Amino acid sequence: MSDIETQLQELFNEVKTLIMTGNKNDAVDLLQANYEAVKEKMNAGAKGMEEAAILDVLALGYMAVGELKFVRSLLNLINEVIDDQKDDEPLLDSILVHMGSMYSTLGEFEKSLLVNQRVTDILEKRHGKNSVVLVTPLLGMAKVLSSAGKTTKVVDIYRRVISILELSRGAESEDLIVPLFGLGNLLIKKGRATDAENSFIRILNIYTKLYGEHDGRAAFAMCSLAHAKCAKGNANEAIDLYKKALQVIKDSSYMPLDDSMIENMRIDLAELLHVVGRGREGRELLEECLLIAEKLKGKDDPSLVTHYLNLAASYSQSKDFVMAERLLRTSLEITKKADGPDNPSVTFPMLHLAVTLYHLKRDEEAEQIALEALCIREKAFGKDSLPVGEALDCLVSIQTRLGKGEAELLEQLKRVLRIQEKEFGCESEEVMIALKKVVFYLDKLGKKDEKFPLEKRLSRLRMKYKQVVHY
Repeated sequence: MSDIETQLQELFNEVKTLIMTGNKNDAVDLLQANYEAVKEKMNAGAKGMEEAAILDVLALGYMAVGELKFVRSLLNLINEVIDDQKDDEPLLDSILVHMGSMYSTLGEFEKSLLVNQRVTDILEKRHGKNSVVLVTPLLGMAKVLSSAGKTTKVVDIYRRVISILELSRGAESEDLIVPLFGLGNLLIKKGRATDAENSFIRILNIYTKLYGEHDGRAAFAMCSLAHAKCAKGNANEAIDLYKKALQVIKDSSYMPLDDSMIENMRIDLAELLHVVGRGREGRELLEECLLIAEKLKGKDDPSLVTHYLNLAASYSQSKDFVMAERLLRTSLEITKKADGPDNPSVTFPMLHLAVTLYHLKRDEEAEQIALEALCIREKAFGKDSLPVGEALDCLVSIQTRLGKGEAELLEQLKRVLRIQEKEFGCESEEVMIALKKVVFYLDKLGKKDEKFPLEKRLSRLRMKYKQVVHY
């Protein structure tokens, strides 16, 4: 390591230490002092790799303290210096690697891709196409291309990274976890669940060999494998893996049981149990989530609302609408207390409550709550917004059973249709469902001329979605 690299490493270590010890302002002061010094040198005409390297470390420092706006300015300065530099300049490769990561964090994906491509080309020429130094920029490119939806290229990059690491570190190296995990998740999105399953099995085997089957890392690998099993339709195998993973985490004390990741695992498992008809088991998990959250945050914390809604949905699925109503009223009280009675957040438990009251045959009460939710959403989101369309759809169902005028109901459904056409497109499945309701009321009202073109459109959409398989 050269003297300048040693000095820069010491500077970055000092900044990190200040941040970790809570001295953020001192860290900013140190960064600012060094920035002013390098800026003075650059104004005097010094614009070489040494200045670029200093700016690089300063950008990393400002990134660490959260001063993202200034990071952009520093990256622009670095580009001014390195654009004209030859690829064989010392320090250039490490600077480019850092820049690729920072651009990605800032959401400037095109710049990140260009930088990572340049550094990959440099490193390939210097070290060969199978060098382990290529892993970081290749993973950077995979992240950017994945965000752009170029999944085929990303799969190829992940496979290349895995091949490089297998050659240099061995087939059971822990370094393989990141690309295998990225590859597995991507393959699930592409509908290749079996290939994804193979990636997650490898991850589980690596963690099990290194740390044992009762380690928390193995447990999280089980959850990823469960996801793949579920995508393949093997729900019972997925349930067994989730249960085993949760038990391993509990027995190993790998993470606190109130950690949000563990909570999400319980909710995922509960949802899966409901899907396969094991609602009672799923409900027990949801009750456990609620009890843990209550113990940690208190009974009036707004974060409990999600747990109440999940439990209410579980009871509704089991046709226990009385218990669902009780839970929904509790969630509504908490939300109103936390956010105020006119905040749009209250409309979520309100509409769930309206539906539950509808099932309890308390239609007038259900209508009043749905109307109130609709009014709040119209004020908050606008009369042609998707949340308003959802509230209107709920209201129409209730008012239909109340025997409201068919002409009035038709106008409301037309409004729902216009909203969904705007939000989802005229060829969407949501529009098909709304269209079906509009056609029904046009028929009842004898409006044949208006019904005919919509009926033809509905028939075409039905044919389009007839063979669509829902998962």
